Amino acid sequence: MSTVRAKRSRQSTQPQYSIPPECIPDVTDIVIDDGAPVDGLITEKQMRLLTEPLYSSWPGPGKGRPFAVLANVGLFHTYRKPPIVPDVMLSLDVKWPEDLSQKENNTYFVWVIGKLPDVAIEIVSNRLGGEGSNKMTEYARIGVPYYVIYDPEKFLSQDVLRMFVMRGLNYERLKNGWLFDIRLGLRLWQGKFEGMSGTWLRWCDRDKHIIPTGAERSEMERALSQRERKRTRKAVQEIKRLRQKLRDAGIEPKK
Repeated sequence: MSTVRAKRSRQSTQPQYSIPPECIPDVTDIVIDDGAPVDGLITEKQMRLLTEPLYSSWPGPGKGRPFAVLANVGLFHTYRKPPIVPDVMLSLDVKWPEDLSQKENNTYFVWVIGKLPDVAIEIVSNRLGGEGSNKMTEYARIGVPYYVIYDPEKFLSQDVLRMFVMRGLNYERLKNGWLFDIRLGLRLWQGKFEGMSGTWLRWCDRDKHIIPTGAERSEMERALSQRERKRTRKAVQEIKRLRQKLRDAGIEPKK
């Protein structure tokens, strides 16, 4: 696309795309939803566990920097080419158009959003998806900065979680689980989500603390409030005890 001009963002090294209005592709006949279901209940829950917490509890990559995190949405990167469909993708510094009734706003057209996503996550459910081969090659070709393969059943390798960052034209393995430019990490977490116990892939902060779901955050705030009320009651009881002790000694405490 010779009419595409790449320009650098102050907050990202990823190219941003600006297309003259007369060159914007017509998306009328592009199929953006083929009706294919997600792999299964566990995968569906895992996808939501990687999207909902960011909207509920993550302040974003910095003040005034919006983001979008999407599950099972087509990534249309090249006009007239079929999309890639990451299980989850995260894109920084994008404000999603509000009118989702417009077809161009209802999926991830790079020429509409203005940039590629910053992170693509694939959840492996069999050996046929190409997550470690052709999909990985395609993500590298179009230039997605971070690529993550979550393979809970170890279909592709003995590593449940593999994370990569673009170095030049190829992906290089990340060892510490921290996506530096994103200011987020990923880690395995053992616990219960929506009544289902297991090992889950979770976003985390630099100290490996998970980014909580809205329900988890509410529960933590409720527990904190209960502890504060308990401490307040104990403090009031202690004051009463000390005042009574002064009275027993013949001293009237000041009010």
